Amino acid sequence: MDNVNDVALDLGVLSLALMTLWLYLPGFLANTFAMMWGKWLPKTGYGPWPIDGGKNWKDGNRILGDGKTWNGLIGGSITSGLLCLLIVAIMGDVPTSNDIESSIFAHPLTGSENAWFSIGNELFTAFILGTFLGFACLVGDSTGSFIKRRRGLKREGEISSKAPLLDTLPFAIMVFLWGQLFLGDSLISSSELIVPMLIIIIITPILHRSFNLIGYAIGWKDVPY
Repeated sequence: MDNVNDVALDLGVLSLALMTLWLYLPGFLANTFAMMWGKWLPKTGYGPWPIDGGKNWKDGNRILGDGKTWNGLIGGSITSGLLCLLIVAIMGDVPTSNDIESSIFAHPLTGSENAWFSIGNELFTAFILGTFLGFACLVGDSTGSFIKRRRGLKREGEISSKAPLLDTLPFAIMVFLWGQLFLGDSLISSSELIVPMLIIIIITPILHRSFNLIGYAIGWKDVPY
């Protein structure tokens, strides 16, 4: 783990934040993947399947709403796994402790030899890691949705829920929290990434809004939020 921490210590704060965003990229894009599965799969005649089954909470509002579906949760998580697999396939072999270099584009599996998600094959390991990060992101997003609906802040058609922080922060906080708690001694769970994580969480609402506007402009999203 000392070599893993050396990578973090050799980078400046900004570079370290960019490296953190790179390592967690499959998780951060899970919302986009889930949205694509939620929108496009029903066009084939399958779904959508709301996670809450259309049921209301005791306050009379939907538990999560139609925007949170099983096809989005499962499809988004798996697609994040495939993205991580692709990244690892392009980057090649995991560096050994003697070959680790300080770089924004650090190998996602650095230091993960003894982690629970390491199953011997690097591509399968990458798929498990990416799927885990994607699932963590979508659990966080659903948590934010649950809180919004308990407060009566649900979206209606083209009208936003007017809760930008609950639309953005829960998924970022959840994916980082799960990474720190559950990913063993790998670089992606290094304690040296905590400060960069806090920086990213602060700017996430801006990034999220920008991605949503782009998705709306190219027709991937029905609403610009």
